Amino acid sequence: MKIIAFVGLPLSGKSTACEVAKEIGIPVVVMGDVVREEALKRNLEPTDENLGKIASELRKKEGMDAIAKRCIPKIREVLKESGVVVVDGIRSVEEVFRFKKTFGEDFVLISIEAPIEKRFERVKLRRRSDDVKSLEELKARDEREISFGLKKAMELADFTVENVGSIEDFKEKIRAILSKLVRHVEVIIETEIHPTENVDKVVQAVKNIFPDAEIEIEDGKLFAKARDLSRFRDLLRRQRILDTARSEILKGRRNNEIVIYLNKQTATVSKVNFCDENAVLSPIRVTFKLYNIPFSRFLDYLAPETKRGKPIKEIDRL
Repeated sequence: MKIIAFVGLPLSGKSTACEVAKEIGIPVVVMGDVVREEALKRNLEPTDENLGKIASELRKKEGMDAIAKRCIPKIREVLKESGVVVVDGIRSVEEVFRFKKTFGEDFVLISIEAPIEKRFERVKLRRRSDDVKSLEELKARDEREISFGLKKAMELADFTVENVGSIEDFKEKIRAILSKLVRHVEVIIETEIHPTENVDKVVQAVKNIFPDAEIEIEDGKLFAKARDLSRFRDLLRRQRILDTARSEILKGRRNNEIVIYLNKQTATVSKVNFCDENAVLSPIRVTFKLYNIPFSRFLDYLAPETKRGKPIKEIDRL
């Protein structure tokens, strides 16, 4: 179990960091949504002024960790499914302490820092109803957030990321940290598309095995990334080919990467059939990149040992 929280002044890049988390399959709980939900209950427009007043009122009535406490049930619900969650929107030391008290060493805090001039430039790149309209408004918002204890919360961070360069540079920094903290698998899918092949059918073949694959096609080659293993895992069980899959995974292991080859034609009918690298019409090359996942666990998750054709012991989650 891992709870990763981002903290930072307004427009420092927390939302972008959350986008990176989502890209690698980590669900996100936004603390500000608690305040927006409260605004909806009160039939108030979610403007910066209204949200600020509601946040202040909740903290005054329920304590400085009020919003954190309201988020904890949401976080626990997500953890039941994924085992990891990113939390966006910490504003105070009390919220940090509440999460640390609740989740202990499983809670990790990442501070994002950027100069106010850089942050104001980013206002134009997103259009939210609660965004500031001037540098003076941003300074006022900073002061309000700091009054909640935001600066002190940032000082407690386990990691600090500076967001002063390009968006891609910042995203890469976040990816690097999350890769160190979170167990996940990145799936790289490649195959050639021959002139005699139907492009749509090749794309569908990949989607049949990895439905979340993000596909790019260029110069007769297909390249894709995916993270959801559930369909592939389910097909191995439906087809009762766990022993074969286990053998192929063991054969294709190279440190923290595993390469397997799938028959393209069989994939068009939603079936898994392993083949050699030099198969006719080019196979689908699938590379599994493991981050913080022991190979043995990955192997047992996808293709556990069997007895009389049935798994001896199933692992439901990586």
